[in-house]
Amino acid sequence: MITGHFGLAAAVKSVERPVPLWSLMLATVWLDIVFVPLYLAGAEHIDPVPGTDGGYGDGIIHADYTHSLVGALVIAALTGLVAARWWGRRSGTVIGAVVFSHWLLDLLVHRADLPLLPGNAGDLPRLGLGLWRYHLLTAVIEGLLILVGAALYWRAARRTGGAPARVNLATGLLVACGAVTLALDVAGL
Repeated sequence: MITGHFGLAAAVKSVERPVPLWSLMLATVWLDIVFVPLYLAGAEHIDPVPGTDGGYGDGIIHADYTHSLVGALVIAALTGLVAARWWGRRSGTVIGAVVFSHWLLDLLVHRADLPLLPGNAGDLPRLGLGLWRYHLLTAVIEGLLILVGAALYWRAARRTGGAPARVNLATGLLVACGAVTLALDVAGL
């Protein structure tokens, strides 16, 4: 869902002009960035779905801290507070909301591997609607998210007087990088 996350960030930028695009892009994958050191330390891990090679959408992700509902809310709130110190309350709120949007999009695609509480405390049922079971459908939705986000970004940037060459370049890079990322994901790389 990396490409889909970036599409959402571009769409948010189209309505929240003061927030830097790079910060929205970073915010939308912040949970995954925080996941990496925990993964490397063995606190969180990914197991292939039985009968698969663990490629695109074929992983059971045990991100019990970063991707728990409460963990995601805490990370989003802390990130929003830090961002608010740099760019003001509204921008901090937007960035915090974009960080949390990651969990919401993951809820759509993940199998039931998203815990409610950090560390899966209480062994409560895990959440996930499992759209990743349908690789082609998921890839199409991700592609549409990046295209719609890029189009909204392009239209808003053009309306607010952005330099046409710069706006076109930024939009083209967004779509190209989204397409490459999605292709690498689908290829299992």
